[in-house]
Amino acid sequence: MISRFLEDLDNALVKDPAARNRLEVLLAYPGIHAVWGFRVTNFLWRHNFKLIARVVSNWIRTSTGVEIHPAATIGRRFFIDHGMGVVIGATAIIGEDVMMYHDVTLGARTYSKGKRHPTIENNVVIGAGAKIFGDITIGHEARINANVVVTKSIPAQSTLESSEFFVI
Repeated sequence: MISRFLEDLDNALVKDPAARNRLEVLLAYPGIHAVWGFRVTNFLWRHNFKLIARVVSNWIRTSTGVEIHPAATIGRRFFIDHGMGVVIGATAIIGEDVMMYHDVTLGARTYSKGKRHPTIENNVVIGAGAKIFGDITIGHEARINANVVVTKSIPAQSTLESSEFFVI
């Protein structure tokens, strides 16, 4: 887990031009703290310490402004820039090398059991304020611009600049 934490620090240095060094990222990046908190709570969740995972997850949300359900699946080098207001649901799946800005929601559209949150494939960038709802897929290397609402799957290597064709 320590190697994964160091990888997250180095990833922040690559993806955020304002990041100056590992120490600054370690001490002052709530998005990194939220991801690390998730990694711990996900471990607890997978080892059947679900109540403890939820309690720790709630503390992480309170301290960072980022809510990631412990049951979500998140790949390597996931970076949340500016963090505040991010919500990631229980059945969300996030691939590797995904970058997400503040106020993004990966939410559900139904109360039913089973997969109900989005799947975000590798190398996706999600702009500030984007809302992605339902059991849909955002294809690899896609770009979702700021404040877009997405309720239908987006093909790989595409850029979604407005909500007009993707809102139901």
